[in-house]
Amino acid sequence: MKKKERPWLKSYPTNVRYHIDYPYRTLGQMLDDTVAKMPDTLAMIFGDQKITYRQFGSRVDRFAGALQDIGILRGERVGLMGPNCPQWEIAFFALLKLGAIVVQTNPMYIEREIAYQMNDSGAKTIIVLEMLYPRVRNILEETSLERVVVFNFMSPVEPAEGLYSYDELIKHEPVYNRVSINPIEDLAVLQYTGGTTGVSKGVMLTHHNLIANTLQVQEWDPNKEYGKERILTILPVFHVYGMTDCMNYAVSLAATQIILPRFDVDQVLETIRLHKPTFFPGAPTMFMAMNSHPRIAEYRESLVAIKSCTSGSAPLPLEVAQKFLEVTHGEGVLVEGYGLSEASPVTHCNPLDRPTRAGSIGLPLPDTDYVMMDLETGDREIPFGEIGELCVRGPQVMRGYWEKHLETAETLRNGWLHTGDIGRMDEDGFCYIIDRKKDIIIAGGFNIYPRDIEEILYEHPKVREVVVAGVPDHYRGETVKAYIVLKPNTEANEKEFIAFCKTRMAAFKVPRHVEFRDELPRTIVGKVLRRKLVEEEKAKLQTAATTESV
Repeated sequence: MKKKERPWLKSYPTNVRYHIDYPYRTLGQMLDDTVAKMPDTLAMIFGDQKITYRQFGSRVDRFAGALQDIGILRGERVGLMGPNCPQWEIAFFALLKLGAIVVQTNPMYIEREIAYQMNDSGAKTIIVLEMLYPRVRNILEETSLERVVVFNFMSPVEPAEGLYSYDELIKHEPVYNRVSINPIEDLAVLQYTGGTTGVSKGVMLTHHNLIANTLQVQEWDPNKEYGKERILTILPVFHVYGMTDCMNYAVSLAATQIILPRFDVDQVLETIRLHKPTFFPGAPTMFMAMNSHPRIAEYRESLVAIKSCTSGSAPLPLEVAQKFLEVTHGEGVLVEGYGLSEASPVTHCNPLDRPTRAGSIGLPLPDTDYVMMDLETGDREIPFGEIGELCVRGPQVMRGYWEKHLETAETLRNGWLHTGDIGRMDEDGFCYIIDRKKDIIIAGGFNIYPRDIEEILYEHPKVREVVVAGVPDHYRGETVKAYIVLKPNTEANEKEFIAFCKTRMAAFKVPRHVEFRDELPRTIVGKVLRRKLVEEEKAKLQTAATTESV
């Protein structure tokens, strides 16, 4: 794509370059650079703990040496499972310094989901929070796992072969033996796209992919100050959005992370009052909760210290951004961006120097091109205003899917990453997402695959047919609904199926609603019309809203 064909350049934010240089560095070297330049700057605040970059770097190197001693090698996949905390980040960078590949593992996953991910990646080691260890212990015999490193033991556990304590390993004094790593070729992370079935794929992200996206995000904010920013890290760093926009972004800028393990609106507002962060990446549900807090006005002075807020993971309703502007008396900047795991993740964001365009995900980040391809062939670029599939390319785009060559070839075609999202481009280069080609459900910022839930529901003895869809939800954006056709001569109720799901999947996947039907809508060739079910739900909401307004 030539410069004249990039309509977004005329709309680019002031003082933001479209092309930037990317150093030939690993993520571990990025941390080392910051430690050398700003050793006494606070790297993170976690409760009462305050850790400088000197301390952060030292702990990473000691832990890397200890992991090397227990046998972790370059190229080995290692599960990392826990909430936001210093130990998680220390383990992350220690593994990367060894040339190992971090397998991001959601701490909300139940045993079958963890086992799938470990077996698919071939991980021999997992580093896990103490309270989550029982789930791992129960799957050891059905996985490739040989070693378990547990951090934050709060109570003694019975010693076992292959079980190690983080607290003991971190005492390791000898530094690790440095490993040769090619930032462009060598993988840093396997970021899984979903749950337990073949639908879930390990996105292969290199050191270069992740550094490039970190620097692209950094370039988007021309008002950033090296060594002076404070990042509110609430987004889970085990997800690529939090990993890039919170953790890696902070390290690249010698910024201080204010780390919270989960989102609690009262705790968040008190944390903002106490530490006054300057950058807050979040999800729409977080900003909705803050907007509706009964005492939000008391936090106005603290909120205006935040120079910018970005919202991702799900569409940001315009009224949420407008309300946030109201509660901060016109000084709160909240813009919507867009990304996907396959792009490390950020590809688009609205400019920070002007009001957000309604319904738009913004402009592409530096060195990122995008086009809309026709929906029929997927290979023909279409004109402005027409609806097509969003395709992107740039230095942040993945190498492919782990051990899934067919899926890689389908997604990466002719140099373009086919996102599966449907949208349009306007004449100024702004992008608008209209729908998702894929059936993924985004509820409260979590990516949920209907097939994962359907396959579990098919295990229920009363189910003849089932389809799961994301239906509109004011708070979560979407919520999970299951449409079930029962077997003949059986009876059931909604509570029975919800209880069935609660014991078999992570809480965020459990259907909030169940509807029983005699049959499911289908095409002439028998394919279930999932979209028709969603349209019916939208029509119900529209009818209800019209009735209420009368």
